[in-house]
Amino acid sequence: MRKYLFGTGLLSAITGGVTLLRSARSDEPFTWRTALAWLSWGITFALAIGSVVDSYRGARGRLIADDSKVDRDKLFSDRVKGRRR
Repeated sequence: MRKYLFGTGLLSAITGGVTLLRSARSDEPFTWRTALAWLSWGITFALAIGSVVDSYRGARGRLIADDSKVDRDKLFSDRVKGRRR
């Protein structure tokens, strides 16, 4: 599970959220640009979580969405052969 939680997509989404939180502490007013930044971060975080879930499911041979970028055949064959990534 560690390989999924410490993936680059998830780490960059968390880092982006920390940056947004730091900027929210300043005395600047909440503007439409700030709202778009938070919306963008939310979408990025959701996509990172979806990628982790698809990788986890694909490695176990479970069904994942057809639009997923995960190579489910490779993940499943690695699991069957006993290799861990």
